[in-house]
Amino acid sequence: MAKAKAAPTSSSGGKSAKKKKWSKGKVKDKAQHAVTLDKPTYDRIIKEVPTFRFISQSILIERLKVNGSIARQAIRHLAAEGQIKKIVHHNGQLIYTRSIGATE
Repeated sequence: MAKAKAAPTSSSGGKSAKKKKWSKGKVKDKAQHAVTLDKPTYDRIIKEVPTFRFISQSILIERLKVNGSIARQAIRHLAAEGQIKKIVHHNGQLIYTRSIGATE
């Protein structure tokens, strides 16, 4: 009485095993930031940005949904008016804070 061998199944590996499907990962949606400065956005920049405790190009892009070049121009404009003051200038990353005299 010899025991019969079981037929190989597809889960045992070899050629018949399925290839692993690699996940594509999470795809971030393309940001729809404004590329031109309109009147409502300009008013928001003048009103809100000087009240931020930490001001950088990245913060303005994220909060105001504007392009990087508009964010840089806004920072330069507010700094020239004295509404914000520079903390750090490291490479391309400019970091500003609100000016104490402007809020009073």
